[in-house]
Amino acid sequence: MSFHYETARRDFIQIQTDIPVRYKFLSRAVKVDPEAVFQGTTTSVSGHGLLLVGKVPTVSWIPAMLMKDIVIGLNLLLPASDAPIKALAEIAWIESFEKGSEKIAMGLKFAEIAKEHQDELLRFVIKTQISH
Repeated sequence: MSFHYETARRDFIQIQTDIPVRYKFLSRAVKVDPEAVFQGTTTSVSGHGLLLVGKVPTVSWIPAMLMKDIVIGLNLLLPASDAPIKALAEIAWIESFEKGSEKIAMGLKFAEIAKEHQDELLRFVIKTQISH
C-alpha cells in the first residue's frame, strides 16, 4: 500500500529573492497585539504566496496559526517600488525549527490581496525571472 501526498500547487511562477517584509499577527480568537509589527524576509515569492522567515512571539500560537485562527497582515517591500504590497495571508505550513530559535520559516498563502498589488507582484516576479 502506498500513500500519495499532493505537494503545493504551483499556479504562479516562483522566484528566489531576498525581500524585506513587515508583518503583524491578527486574530479574533487569540489575544494578539495588533499594533506589534515584526521584521522578516522572504526568499521565495509568487503571485500565490511567499515564504516568510521571521519571528513568532510565542510558539504556543503555532496550532492557532495552522488552523487559521491567526492570520498575518503583510507589507512586502519590493525593490524600486514606492509603496509596499499589502496583503492578508494564511499560514499554509511551518517548517520545523530548533528549540530556542528566533526565526521560523512559514509558508504563507495570500487570503486577500488587491488586484493592483497582485498585478504589481506578478510584474516583479516575471521581470526578475527574465533577468536571471
